[in-house]
Amino acid sequence: MKRFIIIFLLATQSYCYSQNNLSLSDAVNIALKNSSGIKIAKNNLNISNINNDYGIAGGLPSITVSGSDNQQSIGLNQSLSSGVDIVKTGVGSNTAALGLAATVPVYAGGKIIAEKKRLEQVQQLTEQQLTSRGLTIASNVMLKYYDIVRQQNYAKTLEQSIEVSKQKLKIVQTQREVGLSNNADLFQSQLDLNAQNQLLESQQLVIEQGKTDLLTLLTLKTDSTINIRDTIIVDKGIKLDSVLNNLYINPDVIAADKQIRINELLETETYALRYPAVNLNTGYNYNRSQSAAGNVLFNQTLGPYVGLSFSVPVFNGNIYKKQYQVSSINTNNAKLVKDTLVLGYTSSAVKTFQSYVSNLRQLETQQKNYDLSRQLLDLVLQRFQVRQATIIDVKQAQQTFENAGYQLINLSYAAKVAEIQLRKLTNKLVF
Repeated sequence: MKRFIIIFLLATQSYCYSQNNLSLSDAVNIALKNSSGIKIAKNNLNISNINNDYGIAGGLPSITVSGSDNQQSIGLNQSLSSGVDIVKTGVGSNTAALGLAATVPVYAGGKIIAEKKRLEQVQQLTEQQLTSRGLTIASNVMLKYYDIVRQQNYAKTLEQSIEVSKQKLKIVQTQREVGLSNNADLFQSQLDLNAQNQLLESQQLVIEQGKTDLLTLLTLKTDSTINIRDTIIVDKGIKLDSVLNNLYINPDVIAADKQIRINELLETETYALRYPAVNLNTGYNYNRSQSAAGNVLFNQTLGPYVGLSFSVPVFNGNIYKKQYQVSSINTNNAKLVKDTLVLGYTSSAVKTFQSYVSNLRQLETQQKNYDLSRQLLDLVLQRFQVRQATIIDVKQAQQTFENAGYQLINLSYAAKVAEIQLRKLTNKLVF
């Protein structure tokens, strides 16, 4: 949780990227700052912080002040023991009362303590939900950010191949001028160059649409201009044992633990309803009555009081018993949810790690293939210049180079995706 508290503090700052250049850290922090989901999660955390109070749990005294003042005009008909009869109409009378009353809970069968602990667990649960939401947003931004880097690398590979096509066209034009080439080679070279330029235009569209998706994740205007200059660097030091041993700090797993504890405390609260409840009652009363006629013309009482009250549940149709049985079932369900969650995350971690290792192994070989394809293309182009290779040989070498470049960046991206997912599972995202 401490890590994401730091992230959220950073996310409250204003970010401006020079000349529209956007780094990964800025992208993630902007997303965390602008996300409605994060704001809602923060509001939920504030609510749980407010509710985590002894007053909400019923552990603080209840103090009330009450008062009344009634003025009356009445008809009076009294017969006194002295033999005097009083009969009057329109007699004015006034009755006033003022009281201060306090009720202090003394014993509630442990319900108050259990409820206060439950409110603390609810607060911690919302903290983990906030962390989980932040991890999801950060990982989504990272995946889209590196996807754009991948697409830009596709474009760079195409640009390098286009440069070869331009050289090829220039060689054909030179050879044609001296009568060593024909129109067929010239036309084919121009067609190849035009086709690759079209592919590059299509690739630029993919890049721009990817940036639009990223801006949407950042909750920024989708017509904004951003530049991303970055490379995909994969951490090759992740170990499976470390990932599996750190699944317990995943915020979703922690939240599942908190939910189990909350349900257990709800069991305690429900069971406590069967016990007597004892309250201390104290206060101060003032009463005054005054009448213009009658046996009692003036009466006033005032003073403090103190006492105990209790209630003992005897029978209520087994409602408390049924509520306790239901709360026990809910606790068991929460445990099953956690077990299922941990099993799913463990399976996901193992499969993701297998993909991570496989991609890293292929990367080493593919890097060699890419270097060889680059050398092959240069060699074939040189041979073409001295008419020892055909235009078809050059085209095939270009395709081999392009495919090798695509596979290299795809493997890098796939390994990076696996790394991000593994770090997300262990709450250790780095950006």
